Parts: sequence; structure tokens; C-alpha cells
Amino acid sequence: MSGPKSITSENAQLTLETRPDEIHIILSGRLDGQTVPALWPEISELSRKLNREQLIIDTSEIHFCDGAGIALLFALESLGRQKKIRTEIHGLSADIQSLMQRFDRGKLAETLAASPKKIPAVEEIGKTAVYLLEDIREQTTFLGHWISSMLWKVRHPKRIRWGDFLRQTELVGVNAVGITFLLGLLFGLIMAFSSAMPLRRFGVEVYVSDLVAIAMVRVLGPFITAVIMAGRTGSAFAAELGTMKINNELDALEVMSLEPMRFLVVPRVASTILMAPLLTVLTNFAGLAGSAIVILSLGYSFATYYDHVQYILDGTDIAVGLVKATVFGGLVGGIGCLRGLQTESGAGAVGISTTRAVVSGIVWIVVAEGIFSVLLHILGI
Repeated sequence: MSGPKSITSENAQLTLETRPDEIHIILSGRLDGQTVPALWPEISELSRKLNREQLIIDTSEIHFCDGAGIALLFALESLGRQKKIRTEIHGLSADIQSLMQRFDRGKLAETLAASPKKIPAVEEIGKTAVYLLEDIREQTTFLGHWISSMLWKVRHPKRIRWGDFLRQTELVGVNAVGITFLLGLLFGLIMAFSSAMPLRRFGVEVYVSDLVAIAMVRVLGPFITAVIMAGRTGSAFAAELGTMKINNELDALEVMSLEPMRFLVVPRVASTILMAPLLTVLTNFAGLAGSAIVILSLGYSFATYYDHVQYILDGTDIAVGLVKATVFGGLVGGIGCLRGLQTESGAGAVGISTTRAVVSGIVWIVVAEGIFSVLLHILGI
């Protein structure tokens, strides 16, 4: 008889003993959904070792067994029968026997034996289209619900939770000042330096200040700020509301006659709408400061740089950038909250919602930027 081989998973253990005419598999400990998965890889190795006349599965040392443990027992028993070996299960307690009697072995065997269905490409495209249309419908419904809730808040200002609103404003705006300023400064430096080298061939590198100023204020400033907010604010909203949904806290609010849209979503989206233009102003300032560093390093005076920036920019450019930032902020906050409310059950549900919030937010920011570009071109602004 060869020595026993043990596979341990926290409170569960599988011991294999090979004897001249039979193989003993001894299961012990707690077999549940958390401990059983680590024992499954051993089953594939057993198929090579079942070269005896009989397989005995000893369950006398099992302290607890749920559906996952029953599935493991069934898999071991089915493996022995597939190898045409006499298979017996010894030491079943009354509770495990009762659970096994309610276990549909035939259905599980069909599920394990069935090969995955190959879905045609046309069907995949149809499913994707339906999913996207359904998602757009939910986003439209969410937008209408948020607008009605916001109007209700405006009509009832005493019902506004100012403390929560100010706290969200701090988290969204004040805590993002550092990263926003840093990225704006770096973008200004990179754009100015990258543009100065080609323009220097023609002796007009001073016009880098004009290029960076108009690009930052009209396009890059609000866009960079929105992407930063999507990464830190939208994901935070999705994770927070998703966790609350999994913990049934949203259901508890509804039981107390507190609508989650008014109680949780409105303050968060309103804070992003308020703080997005302010952070954009900071990003623009940092970008202009970065380009000024490059211009000064090329030998030009600050007065020259200031005159170029003042000449190229006007109130329309600043207004366009701030309007974009306001829209982007609403998109980021709304999508983050929506993905949080859409969180399903499961260990990875919050992570999935967070990822969807960031990806959807960035996608809609790009779409909105494209729409703005077309509209501004048509209007001649």
C-alpha cells in the first residue's frame, strides 16, 4: 500500500490511499462553497490513478456539507463509474444522505456532459445591439428621473441635505486639486515643447503660446478634467452605491420612504456639475503655466507670452470650455451613480460596476466632445 496523499483547503481535506485492490478517498472537514473549489483540481489527477478494482469514498469525517460538497461527492462517484470501477460511498451521515436524495444527479450529469453552445455571429451581433439599446433606454430613464428629482429639490430647498452636498463637493473638487493641477501642468509642458521644436525651424516658436492657450481652454482643459473625474469620482460613486445595493441599504432607504434618487444621487451629480467647471479653470491655468515655462526657457519674456495669450483668447473661448466642463461633469456623475444602482449580486459585482462606470464615462465624454465640435462648427463659434 502506498502512503496517503493529502490535499488540504482551509477546513476541508482530501486524502488518497492506494491499496493493492482498491483506492480509498477520505474526505474530512467542512465541505462548502469556499473550501471545495480548491479540491476540484485533484479530481482530474485521479483519473490517471484509478487503476484498481474498487473505489471507496469515505465521508465519515465530514463535519459539514452543502451543495458544493454534494457536487464534489457526485463528481468522484461519476469518475469511478466512468472508469468502470466498483464505487462505494461509506460513512454518510443522515444529513448528507438526505441532501443527496434531493440532489438531481441526472440533471447535473447532463450539464457537465453538454458541450457549450456555439452562438452564431448574427445572434451575437443582435444580442449586443439589444444590450446597447436597453442600456441607452435605462440611461434616458435615469436622466428623466434625475431631472424630476432635481426640480423637486429646487421646489423644496429645506429638504436639501446640505451637509451631504458639501461633503460630496469636497470629495469631488477639493481632493482632486492636486492631481488636476499636476496633469494640467504636464500637458501644458508636453504640448508646448512638442510644438516648439517643429515651429522653431521657421522661427515662430513664440506662437506655441497661442496654440496651447486655445487648445487648453476650448478642448483639452475640460476634456482632461472630465477624464480625471471619470477615473476617481465616477468610479467612487459606482463603488459606493454598488456596495450599498449589495448590502440592501438602498432597500432599507425605500422602506423608510427615502427615495435613493433624491437622497443619494442628486447630491452627488450636483456636486460634479458644480465642481467640474472650477477644476477646469484650474487645469487651464496649470496648462498655461506649463506652456509659459517652455516659452520662457526659449528666451522670450513673460510680457510677450502674456500678450499672445490675451490676444488669442476671448470670452467665447472661455465660455465654450466651461459649458463643456459642466456637461462632462453631469455625464460623469450621472453615469457613475447609474452603474452603481445597476450593480448585481456576486463577489465581483462592485468591480464590474466600477469598470463600467469609468469606461462608459470616458466613452460618453468623447461622444459629447464630438457633438460639441459639430455644433460649434455649424454655429461658427
